[in-house]
Amino acid sequence: MDSSMIADRRRLRRKLGFWRIVTVLLLVALGLAAYRFVWGDAGTGRPHVAHVTISGLITDDTELLERLKTIEMSDAAKAVVISISSPGGTTYGGERIFKAIRAIAVKKPVVSDIRTLAASAGYMIATAGDTIIAGDSSITGSIGVIFQYPQVKPLLDKIGVSLEEIKSSPLKAEPSPFHPASEEAKAMINNMIVDSYGWFVDLVADRRKLPRDEVQKLADGTIFTGRQALKVKLIDQIGGDDEIRAYLATRNVSKDLPQVDWDKKSSTPFLLADSAAQILTLLGYGDLAKAQDITGILPQKLLLDGLLSVWQVGRD
Repeated sequence: MDSSMIADRRRLRRKLGFWRIVTVLLLVALGLAAYRFVWGDAGTGRPHVAHVTISGLITDDTELLERLKTIEMSDAAKAVVISISSPGGTTYGGERIFKAIRAIAVKKPVVSDIRTLAASAGYMIATAGDTIIAGDSSITGSIGVIFQYPQVKPLLDKIGVSLEEIKSSPLKAEPSPFHPASEEAKAMINNMIVDSYGWFVDLVADRRKLPRDEVQKLADGTIFTGRQALKVKLIDQIGGDDEIRAYLATRNVSKDLPQVDWDKKSSTPFLLADSAAQILTLLGYGDLAKAQDITGILPQKLLLDGLLSVWQVGRD
């Protein structure tokens, strides 16, 4: 056997040895991830208090709804804390999340934890909890509904573009961004907003056990700090984690139970992907791990369609 063949065999052994080590490390990482999922701090297989964070613009979020349904059906989740940091979003999205949380509350205690901001549809979601706890300076309220659409006709006129249309009826595809809305179109949209607004007011009155006329006075779009919201009975208590656990104790949920995050990262695929990324980084393939980051390739919903329940700042 000549020297070149010996060198080739040695290189082959080194490569095989490298991939054996990688395989072992990945198996260990997957084992640790599985252990953590079932028994560790992120475990959902043992008795615990489930914690869900709802943040950003609220939409018809199928993944979140499925997660809430899983918590509802979980015997290990003895209670749920919903932490909300949202200016609101679509009214329909808030409605679906509200109903999903109420379904959980039929089976186990639910606490709504208002963080920095829970306004409009964010507050709608908060009312689904058995109790609402907020900080002194949290922002909440903004009960109401809006419908917005752009007007691009002035821009089209400037660049010399016109749009012709033939419709089956005057209210078809109204309001349109290509021409001012007719009075009939405005009346149609207004009727829809009034109906949705009435539903929102009724929901708050029912959940907060307040007279409807009293809620209607609060439902003029006004935002409140936590302290102000407490005075008008839109929330139940000022506080944080200690107050949340104290309330749950009154519902026979032990303070010794761990709180487990049921966010996206807590699901098995994300745990495994995170572990694999850590191994790749340790092996010097950090750039590859970043390129395959699941959260980095998920598309974001930049447009909100339909009726909105959202608190907006800085409108000119």
